[in-house]
Amino acid sequence: MAHILVLDDISDAGMLVKRILERKGHKVFSFTEEEDALKHAAGNPVDLAILDIKLKKMTGVEALEELKKIHPDMKAIMLTGYPTLETARESLRLGAEEYCVKPINKEELEAKVAEVLGIEE
Repeated sequence: MAHILVLDDISDAGMLVKRILERKGHKVFSFTEEEDALKHAAGNPVDLAILDIKLKKMTGVEALEELKKIHPDMKAIMLTGYPTLETARESLRLGAEEYCVKPINKEELEAKVAEVLGIEE
């Protein structure tokens, strides 16, 4: 299955995503600090990044930009509690395939991850 990096400033949210996706057989690494996530990405495969738009030191869009420098073929899904057209457009422009609105819906997350990774359910 896929190597998935989750970056959310709220550890409970990241752990929820991790639990949901590990049940589907993915290898999931959850981070609350941007530097830790980027360090992990530099030394490990990342097929998919799931990034919160609001982080501590940078935005999810900035984190996506940095991660794409390390893994240009990586897929991305953005998470947001505050969906705006501007955020969605910017995320898609930088290469995010999809975005999910918080609170996270388990079925929606599983479906979007499968779709983005091209996995048949």
